[in-house]
Amino acid sequence: MQFALLGDIHSSKEDLQAVLAQIANEAPEATLIGTGDLYECTVSKKDLHGQIYPTVEEVIRHPDGIDELFIFPSIYGNQEQRILLLTKQTEPKRDFLNDLPETLKIDEAIIIHGHQWPHNEAAAWLAEHLPESRVVFHGHTHRSGITSDGKHIAVNWNEEMSVRGSRTVVNVGAVVGSREWVLYDSEEQTVRFMKVSQR
Repeated sequence: MQFALLGDIHSSKEDLQAVLAQIANEAPEATLIGTGDLYECTVSKKDLHGQIYPTVEEVIRHPDGIDELFIFPSIYGNQEQRILLLTKQTEPKRDFLNDLPETLKIDEAIIIHGHQWPHNEAAAWLAEHLPESRVVFHGHTHRSGITSDGKHIAVNWNEEMSVRGSRTVVNVGAVVGSREWVLYDSEEQTVRFMKVSQR
């Protein structure tokens, strides 16, 4: 089965539309799954001082029509966490964000955002917290990448790369700015790093 993994959208409607169009063209049968940071929180981490805002709209970048593009399941990222931290009231948008899971499992693979571990410590954190997961997909850093048994492998764009027989960690890159995503074939045990060309 094929899965199109995309994340770090940060409320960028134009970038998301471009990626969704490429997915529809390249892998129309793929199941889409988000890796978090669907929305952009307008309050930075350094500006958190315990304040609570009356509505989600006050702390979220929310272009018209973007909600209709989120037609796929997703996990939450650090942006969603921050939005929830800054708001407490019940409203549909907050309820939607609050219901996003921390991880999703697809066959042998697990999807997690990546903000859970300290910078450059993914391998150690995953070994401790998700030791059984042979294939891990994440985002957060906005940098596409792949490691196999702890060794970095050069990304070959739009070419199938095997994830069979090793512990593989795949950073799917970012939709915002870069328009990157990954196509995972769970039966063939391959990934393809994809990127929409920007003219």
